[in-house]
Amino acid sequence: MNAVEISGLSFTYPGAAQPTLRDISLSIEKGDFLAVVGNNGCGKSTLCKALNGLIPHFITGRFEGRVLIDGEDTLGLDVGSLARKVGYVYQDFENQIVRPTVLDDASYACLNYAMPDYLERGRAALERCGLAGREAEYVWQLSGGQTHLLALAGALSLEPEVLILDEPIAQLDPGHADRIYEVLKRLNEDCGKTIIVIEHHTEYIADYCRRVVLMRDGEIRWVKPTDEALQCVDELVECNIFPPQVTRAARALQERGVYTAGHLPTTVEQGREAFGDLVYTPAPARPLPARSQENAVEFAGVSLAYRSVKGEGHTVFDGLDLEIKRGERVALIGSNGAGKSTLMKLMVGLLRPQSGEVRLFGETIGERKAEDIARHISLVYQNPEQMFIKDSIRADIAYAMQVRDVPDWERRTGELLARFRLTELAGRDGRLMSGGQMRRASLAIGIALNPGILLLDEPTANLDIATRREIMDVLEDIKDIIQTAVIATHDMQLVCQWAERLIVLSGGKVVADGTRDEIFADAALAETVGIRPPEIFSMARVLKPDALCYTVGEFADCFGRGAKS
Repeated sequence: MNAVEISGLSFTYPGAAQPTLRDISLSIEKGDFLAVVGNNGCGKSTLCKALNGLIPHFITGRFEGRVLIDGEDTLGLDVGSLARKVGYVYQDFENQIVRPTVLDDASYACLNYAMPDYLERGRAALERCGLAGREAEYVWQLSGGQTHLLALAGALSLEPEVLILDEPIAQLDPGHADRIYEVLKRLNEDCGKTIIVIEHHTEYIADYCRRVVLMRDGEIRWVKPTDEALQCVDELVECNIFPPQVTRAARALQERGVYTAGHLPTTVEQGREAFGDLVYTPAPARPLPARSQENAVEFAGVSLAYRSVKGEGHTVFDGLDLEIKRGERVALIGSNGAGKSTLMKLMVGLLRPQSGEVRLFGETIGERKAEDIARHISLVYQNPEQMFIKDSIRADIAYAMQVRDVPDWERRTGELLARFRLTELAGRDGRLMSGGQMRRASLAIGIALNPGILLLDEPTANLDIATRREIMDVLEDIKDIIQTAVIATHDMQLVCQWAERLIVLSGGKVVADGTRDEIFADAALAETVGIRPPEIFSMARVLKPDALCYTVGEFADCFGRGAKS
């Protein structure tokens, strides 16, 4: 018997002109590790919510067809019963954390079912998820990756046979992302769990998943074994899914007539053999822009600590000294909890240091009013919906200008709507738009007052690769407006293509500061602080230890002259 059997499934949301799912049929064997891929809006999350009964029991609409879980029809079971068959960890997993301590949260679902051994089940789930020993800690003491594992433990405590994770590593640094997938691998191989992931990171699909489902326009285009699926480069790219960089590099070399094998490598290890005979020719050095001597932001002896309900307070910065020059494009990188977001909040005055000074264009922030600071520096939050306070995007963009009596604010609002391709969406509530649309809208809000400094916290998180590219194009397009830009991100492709200066944070300290070549060439640094260059960089270094290639195009240029003679 299959773990999941879907036949003729169609679903239309109330008021929608077209169905989101169209005549879906799919069989998932017990013990499978399946990736569901497709562009934003193709129906991936809707499909998965039909597996745990949220559709149609909680989210109503026109439902047709059958969904069988372990042989039982979901229409004949309630959501509570299905939760014991299908565990679900949502993209916004923080909303699944409902209790104050780790064990309390992990065992909460079992307590709701009045299971007498609910605490034992919670402890067992924490053990499987690598959180043993943290039972008594408060949930806010956990890192982002640990919180995600706690959400997984809460679902796992009910012992479901199927586990679904929606974008499990979208907001995590590489170290935590690896940890999540290693836990899923153990649950799959050692415990026989059927794992379904909605995933855009094809490098992880190549390393962990057995099969891939491609969706487009609410339909299943195909189901293939992972290696075969990732060979379909053109079809995947057409659906805004980009195969691993190693695979795309092989395709680019095929087109140049340099790589002639029919099979495309999908991992660095396969690439080592496939590209082993290629000659490396260094690319011309990228010229560095002239650096201004004027400080845009300065941290002088800054110390900041958070008080804790339990245990010692947490020190984030202790005597931090840092300068960011006018005109720089800076990337803040480091693992979850390194202090990136806190640094940005200090820059805009949302946090005040216990000691030391934060200066903005030479003036101490503590001596300036909030409305004055906002004219010079703007922070675009990691979750763009936090920037929407009105009932339309037009009103949200106009708000800061209106309250400050900015001349011609109406004209400027229209210009910003046009610049960010939001004119047709001007009357929409920002919280109801797609991820890419919300990002563009939040950027428009962020630059409405023409700030000299723009801060962006994880601007490409939770976006498919096509939308990430769109955001990168927007950042390039607004460089004539923004003098200085600082981005905190785990997206190393964004870092390598956009940033001129990389500041590496670890434990609240600046442990490295330099160009992309200086930072990523230091393998010991990357290992110590948990950062990881793009896969294509690692592929090039395997072939040539001193190679510096950051994009598929650079790799093809440097290795595209042919094989060794």
